[in-house]
Amino acid sequence: MDTTVVAVFAVVYLGMILGGLPFLQLDRTGIALLGAIAIVALGVLSPEQAARSIHLPTLLLLFAFMVISAQMRLGGFYTRITLEVAELPLSPPALLAAVIAAVGTLSAVFSNDVVCLAIAPVLADACLQRRLDPVPYLLGLACAANVGSAATLIGNPQNMLIGQVLELSFLGYFLEALVPVLLGLAATWGVITWQTRGRWRTVLDDPPPERRQDDAAYDRWQTAKGLAIAGALLAVFLFTNTPREVAALTGAGLLLMSRKLHSNKMLGLVDWELLILFIGLFVVNRALAQTGLTAMAVQTLADAGVSLAEPGPLFVATLLLSNVVSNVPAVMLLLPAATEPFSGPLLALVSTLSGNFFIVGSIANIIVVDAARRRGIAIDWRSHARAGVPVTLFTLAVTAVWFTLRH
Repeated sequence: MDTTVVAVFAVVYLGMILGGLPFLQLDRTGIALLGAIAIVALGVLSPEQAARSIHLPTLLLLFAFMVISAQMRLGGFYTRITLEVAELPLSPPALLAAVIAAVGTLSAVFSNDVVCLAIAPVLADACLQRRLDPVPYLLGLACAANVGSAATLIGNPQNMLIGQVLELSFLGYFLEALVPVLLGLAATWGVITWQTRGRWRTVLDDPPPERRQDDAAYDRWQTAKGLAIAGALLAVFLFTNTPREVAALTGAGLLLMSRKLHSNKMLGLVDWELLILFIGLFVVNRALAQTGLTAMAVQTLADAGVSLAEPGPLFVATLLLSNVVSNVPAVMLLLPAATEPFSGPLLALVSTLSGNFFIVGSIANIIVVDAARRRGIAIDWRSHARAGVPVTLFTLAVTAVWFTLRH
């Protein structure tokens, strides 16, 4: 049975690396779900055991914030903010700084993936309207979304998972992450500004295109409701011990009781595929842990002088795995080794900041690149790496120094 579990695990994580499996129309979500089905069908876990392996508080928190983000999208909030920033009478470098600051802040409160999905097409059109090359601004959007989301335990899915499983303090983590995140946002601006110097403008033979009306029109009341709920939740997270998933679900429930926005529209914007990915990986990882092989592997590494209970090995393992299998699967693999007080914050920061290294390192990167492509704007892996690699190296170096000083 152990051999069967290892085989299923290997196939699932090979799919995580490749983004699919040869000859099959499966993405990472489909592979994770198929792996979980195989674990139950082969009798490794009963359906009840598989259900108990799912960390429900994490899924509930993810779902609730997806509903809150849907409220903000349907209220036109992201579009309004993007247009207001893009229309500021600033020089190109100053405008980039404004975009990075806005995106970093939004990504710390709302999901970085949702922020990129809503802002990327609007930002691209706004740059073309101002006859600015949109590529530096889109790269700034992707990098700032990843860096900014590392500031809190609700900024991205892997941070939600870490915060829920390890029961981290919301305020404690924020104070731990604030300095690396702020310096990372500054580094993002510095790297892109230096690389783009003298080449901010784009030459258009034709008049700039009209902005496409892809998103909902701005609704002051719906936006105010969403911001009020988000603000109240931040206060609850910072100053009370109320379980985060309970508070977030309550907020989502209040937003669903709307006289204008139909629930099917809001639920239609929930990222059900991400929730299924989590469920599948929870089941597959639980099956592997049940064999005792993961604990044995961690002990073998410790005996060889590479203990994941130490910050250095955990830092390197998180960096490597995040760029091989993506950050959410990497975090799930490494969570059992996060046994020290520093482990959770280190795991959250490194797994998130590593996402800027390559395009495939983060869903946010892929969303921005796809949005640019639909606008006829090419961002290949070289263009992204020119900004992403130095930003990643700098932010990880700052994180390493920061943790060395604090711990």
